[in-house]
Amino acid sequence: MRPPVSAALTAALLMGVTACGSDTSNSDGASGEAGGDTVEVLTSFYPLEFAVSEIGGKRVSASNLVKPGTDPHDLELSPKDVAKVSETDLFVYLKGFAGPIDDAAKNQGSDHAYDVSTSAELDLSAPPEGGDHEGHDHGEEDHDHGPNDPHFWLDPVRYAKVATAIGDRLAKADPDHAAEYRANAKKFGSKLTSLNKDLTTRLANCKRQDLITGHAAFGYLAQRVGMTQVPISGVSPKESPDAKTLTKISTLAKESGATVIYTETLASPRFAEAVARSSGAKTAVLDPLEGITSKSPGSDYFEVMRANIKTLEKGQACS
Repeated sequence: MRPPVSAALTAALLMGVTACGSDTSNSDGASGEAGGDTVEVLTSFYPLEFAVSEIGGKRVSASNLVKPGTDPHDLELSPKDVAKVSETDLFVYLKGFAGPIDDAAKNQGSDHAYDVSTSAELDLSAPPEGGDHEGHDHGEEDHDHGPNDPHFWLDPVRYAKVATAIGDRLAKADPDHAAEYRANAKKFGSKLTSLNKDLTTRLANCKRQDLITGHAAFGYLAQRVGMTQVPISGVSPKESPDAKTLTKISTLAKESGATVIYTETLASPRFAEAVARSSGAKTAVLDPLEGITSKSPGSDYFEVMRANIKTLEKGQACS
Protein backbone atom coordinates (compact mmCIF):
# COMPACT_ATOMS: atom_id res chain seq x y z
CA MET A 1 0.00 0.00 0.00
CA ARG A 2 2.91 2.34 0.64
CA PRO A 3 4.06 3.67 -2.79
CA PRO A 4 7.60 2.62 -3.83
CA VAL A 5 10.27 5.16 -3.06
CA SER A 6 12.09 6.75 -5.97
CA ALA A 7 15.60 5.65 -6.88
CA ALA A 8 17.02 8.91 -5.59
CA LEU A 9 15.17 8.64 -2.31
CA THR A 10 16.20 5.01 -1.88
CA ALA A 11 19.83 5.98 -2.35
CA ALA A 12 19.47 8.74 0.21
CA LEU A 13 17.88 6.35 2.68
CA LEU A 14 20.65 3.81 2.26
CA MET A 15 23.29 6.46 2.85
CA GLY A 16 21.53 7.27 6.10
CA VAL A 17 21.89 3.78 7.60
CA THR A 18 25.02 4.75 9.46
CA ALA A 19 23.97 8.33 10.07
CA CYS A 20 22.09 9.60 13.08
CA GLY A 21 18.37 8.92 12.76
CA SER A 22 15.41 11.04 13.60
CA ASP A 23 14.57 11.50 17.25
CA THR A 24 10.92 10.90 16.43
CA SER A 25 9.63 8.01 18.55
CA ASN A 26 7.72 5.06 17.09
CA SER A 27 4.18 5.97 16.12
CA ASP A 28 1.21 4.11 17.51
CA GLY A 29 -1.16 5.96 15.24
CA ALA A 30 -2.41 5.12 11.76
CA SER A 31 0.16 5.14 8.97
CA GLY A 32 -2.17 6.57 6.38
CA GLU A 33 -3.00 3.23 4.73
CA ALA A 34 -6.24 2.92 2.80
CA GLY A 35 -8.51 0.46 4.55
CA GLY A 36 -9.55 -1.53 1.45
CA ASP A 37 -6.06 -2.66 0.36
CA THR A 38 -3.69 -5.28 1.72
CA VAL A 39 -1.51 -3.95 4.50
CA GLU A 40 2.16 -4.70 3.81
CA VAL A 41 3.83 -5.67 7.09
CA LEU A 42 7.52 -6.40 7.47
CA THR A 43 8.69 -8.12 10.65
CA SER A 44 12.12 -8.57 12.18
CA PHE A 45 12.01 -12.33 12.81
CA TYR A 46 9.81 -15.43 12.71
CA PRO A 47 7.70 -15.21 15.92
CA LEU A 48 6.52 -11.73 14.94
CA GLU A 49 5.86 -12.75 11.34
CA PHE A 50 3.80 -15.71 12.55
CA ALA A 51 1.72 -13.55 14.88
CA VAL A 52 1.12 -10.91 12.20
CA SER A 53 0.07 -13.59 9.70
CA GLU A 54 -2.32 -15.22 12.16
CA ILE A 55 -3.85 -11.91 13.24
CA GLY A 56 -3.83 -10.15 9.87
CA GLY A 57 -5.22 -13.04 7.87
CA LYS A 58 -6.13 -12.19 4.29
CA ARG A 59 -5.99 -8.44 5.02
CA VAL A 60 -2.23 -8.47 5.57
CA SER A 61 0.81 -9.48 3.55
CA ALA A 62 3.49 -10.41 6.10
CA SER A 63 7.17 -10.91 5.40
CA ASN A 64 10.31 -11.38 7.47
CA LEU A 65 13.79 -9.84 7.35
CA VAL A 66 15.46 -13.05 8.53
CA LYS A 67 15.87 -15.71 5.85
CA PRO A 68 15.08 -19.33 6.81
CA GLY A 69 18.09 -21.00 8.38
CA THR A 70 19.66 -17.72 9.51
CA ASP A 71 20.23 -17.09 13.19
CA PRO A 72 18.59 -13.69 13.92
CA HIS A 73 21.45 -12.90 16.31
CA ASP A 74 23.82 -12.97 13.31
CA LEU A 75 21.64 -10.81 11.10
CA GLU A 76 23.32 -8.34 8.78
CA LEU A 77 21.03 -6.10 6.75
CA SER A 78 21.75 -5.58 3.08
CA PRO A 79 20.88 -2.30 1.33
CA LYS A 80 17.87 -4.12 -0.11
CA ASP A 81 16.72 -5.09 3.40
CA VAL A 82 17.05 -1.50 4.58
CA ALA A 83 14.98 -0.33 1.62
CA LYS A 84 12.25 -2.80 2.60
CA VAL A 85 12.01 -1.19 6.04
CA SER A 86 11.46 2.22 4.47
CA GLU A 87 8.92 1.00 1.89
CA THR A 88 6.63 -1.18 4.00
CA ASP A 89 3.36 0.04 5.53
CA LEU A 90 4.25 -1.26 8.98
CA PHE A 91 7.51 -2.60 10.43
CA VAL A 92 6.98 -4.77 13.52
CA TYR A 93 10.13 -5.46 15.53
CA LEU A 94 11.50 -6.15 19.00
CA LYS A 95 13.84 -3.45 20.21
CA GLY A 96 17.02 -4.79 21.75
CA PHE A 97 17.08 -8.12 19.89
CA ALA A 98 19.52 -7.12 17.15
CA GLY A 99 21.40 -3.85 16.73
CA PRO A 100 21.07 -3.61 12.91
CA ILE A 101 17.29 -3.95 13.20
CA ASP A 102 17.09 -1.22 15.83
CA ASP A 103 19.15 1.06 13.58
CA ALA A 104 16.91 0.39 10.57
CA ALA A 105 13.76 1.01 12.62
CA LYS A 106 15.13 4.33 13.85
CA ASN A 107 16.55 5.59 10.57
CA GLN A 108 14.15 4.16 7.98
CA GLY A 109 10.97 3.39 9.88
CA SER A 110 10.44 6.12 12.45
CA ASP A 111 6.95 6.92 11.12
CA HIS A 112 5.73 3.34 10.74
CA ALA A 113 7.90 1.13 12.98
CA TYR A 114 6.21 -0.62 15.91
CA ASP A 115 8.28 -1.96 18.81
CA VAL A 116 6.62 -4.79 20.79
CA SER A 117 9.13 -4.85 23.66
CA THR A 118 6.87 -3.05 26.15
CA SER A 119 3.99 -5.47 25.57
CA ALA A 120 6.41 -8.40 25.83
CA GLU A 121 7.24 -7.50 29.45
CA LEU A 122 10.96 -8.24 29.19
CA ASP A 123 11.71 -8.44 32.91
CA LEU A 124 14.47 -11.06 32.95
CA SER A 125 18.01 -9.73 32.84
CA ALA A 126 20.30 -11.09 30.16
CA PRO A 127 23.04 -13.26 31.68
CA PRO A 128 26.65 -12.08 31.30
CA GLU A 129 28.28 -12.91 27.98
CA GLY A 130 30.96 -15.56 28.11
CA GLY A 131 30.27 -16.63 31.67
CA ASP A 132 32.80 -15.07 34.02
CA HIS A 133 34.46 -13.07 31.23
CA GLU A 134 37.84 -14.50 32.08
CA GLY A 135 40.14 -14.86 29.10
CA HIS A 136 37.65 -13.17 26.76
CA ASP A 137 37.75 -10.17 24.53
CA HIS A 138 34.21 -9.66 23.29
CA GLY A 139 33.88 -7.56 20.20
CA GLU A 140 31.39 -4.81 19.81
CA GLU A 141 29.14 -7.10 17.81
CA ASP A 142 28.55 -9.26 20.89
CA HIS A 143 26.57 -6.48 22.55
CA ASP A 144 23.83 -5.92 19.96
CA HIS A 145 21.09 -7.07 22.31
CA GLY A 146 19.63 -5.04 25.15
CA PRO A 147 20.09 -5.60 28.90
CA ASN A 148 17.12 -7.96 29.16
CA ASP A 149 16.38 -11.41 27.76
CA PRO A 150 14.39 -10.84 24.53
CA HIS A 151 13.01 -14.39 24.02
CA PHE A 152 9.46 -13.63 25.21
CA TRP A 153 7.67 -15.87 22.66
CA LEU A 154 8.78 -19.06 24.44
CA ASP A 155 6.36 -18.05 27.20
CA PRO A 156 2.85 -18.31 25.68
CA VAL A 157 1.46 -15.81 28.20
CA ARG A 158 3.87 -13.06 27.13
CA TYR A 159 3.38 -13.98 23.49
CA ALA A 160 -0.38 -13.58 23.88
CA LYS A 161 0.10 -10.06 25.26
CA VAL A 162 2.21 -9.15 22.25
CA ALA A 163 -0.46 -10.63 19.97
CA THR A 164 -3.09 -8.38 21.52
CA ALA A 165 -0.85 -5.36 20.97
CA ILE A 166 -0.23 -6.33 17.34
CA GLY A 167 -3.98 -6.66 16.79
CA ASP A 168 -4.48 -3.15 18.14
CA ARG A 169 -1.68 -1.76 15.96
CA LEU A 170 -3.10 -3.38 12.82
CA ALA A 171 -6.51 -1.96 13.76
CA LYS A 172 -4.98 1.54 13.79
CA ALA A 173 -3.21 0.95 10.49
CA ASP A 174 -6.38 -0.34 8.83
CA PRO A 175 -9.36 0.94 10.85
CA ASP A 176 -11.94 -0.36 8.36
CA HIS A 177 -11.09 -3.89 9.50
CA ALA A 178 -10.25 -3.17 13.14
CA ALA A 179 -12.87 -5.57 14.52
CA GLU A 180 -11.50 -8.40 12.39
CA TYR A 181 -7.93 -7.87 13.58
CA ARG A 182 -8.95 -7.75 17.21
CA ALA A 183 -11.10 -10.87 16.83
CA ASN A 184 -8.21 -12.73 15.19
CA ALA A 185 -5.87 -11.59 17.97
CA LYS A 186 -8.33 -12.91 20.55
CA LYS A 187 -8.54 -16.25 18.73
CA PHE A 188 -4.75 -16.47 18.52
CA GLY A 189 -4.52 -15.62 22.22
CA SER A 190 -6.93 -18.45 23.04
CA LYS A 191 -4.67 -20.90 21.22
CA LEU A 192 -1.73 -19.61 23.23
CA THR A 193 -3.71 -20.00 26.46
CA SER A 194 -4.37 -23.63 25.55
CA LEU A 195 -0.68 -24.13 24.79
CA ASN A 196 0.28 -22.59 28.12
CA LYS A 197 -2.07 -25.01 29.91
CA ASP A 198 -0.32 -27.94 28.20
CA LEU A 199 3.10 -26.49 29.04
CA THR A 200 2.43 -25.89 32.72
CA THR A 201 0.46 -29.12 33.26
CA ARG A 202 2.86 -31.48 31.54
CA LEU A 203 5.95 -29.89 33.12
CA ALA A 204 4.46 -29.41 36.58
CA ASN A 205 6.10 -32.43 38.21
CA CYS A 206 9.63 -32.91 36.95
CA LYS A 207 12.47 -34.71 38.72
CA ARG A 208 15.09 -32.38 37.24
CA GLN A 209 14.63 -28.63 37.64
CA ASP A 210 17.89 -27.32 36.12
CA LEU A 211 17.43 -26.64 32.40
CA ILE A 212 20.91 -26.71 30.83
CA THR A 213 20.65 -25.06 27.43
CA GLY A 214 22.95 -24.12 24.57
CA HIS A 215 22.24 -20.42 24.97
CA ALA A 216 20.09 -18.21 27.17
CA ALA A 217 16.88 -18.43 25.13
CA PHE A 218 14.67 -20.31 27.57
CA GLY A 219 14.55 -18.09 30.63
CA TYR A 220 10.89 -17.11 30.25
CA LEU A 221 9.84 -20.68 29.51
CA ALA A 222 11.76 -21.93 32.55
CA GLN A 223 10.22 -19.20 34.71
CA ARG A 224 6.72 -20.14 33.55
CA VAL A 225 7.13 -23.78 34.63
CA GLY A 226 9.21 -23.15 37.76
CA MET A 227 12.54 -24.42 36.40
CA THR A 228 15.96 -22.75 36.46
CA GLN A 229 17.69 -22.08 33.17
CA VAL A 230 21.43 -22.79 33.15
CA PRO A 231 22.69 -21.37 29.82
CA ILE A 232 26.07 -22.32 28.39
CA SER A 233 26.25 -19.24 26.17
CA GLY A 234 24.62 -15.84 26.64
CA VAL A 235 21.53 -14.34 25.01
CA SER A 236 23.27 -14.71 21.64
CA PRO A 237 24.68 -18.18 20.85
CA LYS A 238 27.76 -16.51 19.32
CA GLU A 239 28.78 -15.39 22.83
CA SER A 240 31.29 -18.17 23.54
CA PRO A 241 31.62 -19.40 27.13
CA ASP A 242 35.02 -19.42 28.79
CA ALA A 243 36.69 -22.54 30.19
CA LYS A 244 35.69 -21.70 33.75
CA THR A 245 32.02 -21.51 32.77
CA LEU A 246 32.14 -24.84 30.92
CA THR A 247 33.75 -26.52 33.93
CA LYS A 248 31.23 -24.96 36.31
CA ILE A 249 28.23 -26.08 34.23
CA SER A 250 29.67 -29.58 33.77
CA THR A 251 30.07 -29.89 37.53
CA LEU A 252 26.52 -28.66 38.10
CA ALA A 253 25.23 -31.16 35.54
CA LYS A 254 26.93 -34.03 37.37
CA GLU A 255 25.83 -32.92 40.83
CA SER A 256 22.22 -32.27 39.79
CA GLY A 257 21.92 -35.60 37.97
CA ALA A 258 21.19 -33.98 34.61
CA THR A 259 20.91 -36.58 31.87
CA VAL A 260 20.22 -34.21 28.97
CA ILE A 261 22.00 -31.08 27.74
CA TYR A 262 19.91 -29.19 25.20
CA THR A 263 21.26 -28.17 21.80
CA GLU A 264 19.45 -26.10 19.15
CA THR A 265 18.53 -26.14 15.47
CA LEU A 266 20.31 -22.99 14.23
CA ALA A 267 23.26 -22.68 16.63
CA SER A 268 26.42 -24.78 16.81
CA PRO A 269 26.09 -27.62 19.37
CA ARG A 270 29.81 -27.84 20.17
CA PHE A 271 29.75 -26.31 23.66
CA ALA A 272 26.62 -28.22 24.69
CA GLU A 273 28.20 -31.41 23.39
CA ALA A 274 31.37 -30.66 25.37
CA VAL A 275 29.35 -30.28 28.58
CA ALA A 276 27.46 -33.49 27.80
CA ARG A 277 30.68 -35.44 27.25
CA SER A 278 32.30 -34.21 30.45
CA SER A 279 29.20 -34.82 32.57
CA GLY A 280 28.12 -38.13 31.07
CA ALA A 281 24.84 -36.72 29.75
CA LYS A 282 23.21 -37.01 26.35
CA THR A 283 22.03 -34.18 24.09
CA ALA A 284 18.57 -33.40 22.74
CA VAL A 285 17.32 -30.58 20.53
CA LEU A 286 15.26 -27.83 22.19
CA ASP A 287 14.17 -25.35 19.56
CA PRO A 288 14.26 -21.62 20.52
CA LEU A 289 11.88 -20.88 17.64
CA GLU A 290 13.93 -18.05 16.20
CA GLY A 291 13.17 -19.43 12.74
CA ILE A 292 11.59 -22.41 10.97
CA THR A 293 13.73 -24.67 8.76
CA SER A 294 13.59 -28.23 7.43
CA LYS A 295 15.36 -29.26 10.65
CA SER A 296 12.66 -27.80 12.89
CA PRO A 297 10.50 -30.37 14.74
CA GLY A 298 7.35 -28.83 13.27
CA SER A 299 6.08 -26.52 10.56
CA ASP A 300 4.93 -23.63 12.73
CA TYR A 301 5.16 -22.13 16.22
CA PHE A 302 2.55 -24.38 17.84
CA GLU A 303 3.94 -27.63 16.41
CA VAL A 304 7.48 -26.76 17.50
CA MET A 305 6.40 -25.69 20.98
CA ARG A 306 4.54 -28.96 21.50
CA ALA A 307 7.62 -30.84 20.30
CA ASN A 308 9.64 -28.85 22.85
CA ILE A 309 7.23 -29.82 25.61
CA LYS A 310 7.62 -33.49 24.68
CA THR A 311 11.42 -33.14 24.67
CA LEU A 312 11.38 -31.50 28.09
CA GLU A 313 9.01 -34.08 29.55
CA LYS A 314 11.52 -36.78 28.71
CA GLY A 315 14.72 -34.87 29.43
CA GLN A 316 13.57 -33.42 32.77
CA ALA A 317 11.93 -36.67 33.88
CA CYS A 318 8.43 -35.25 34.25
CA SER A 319 5.45 -37.29 35.33
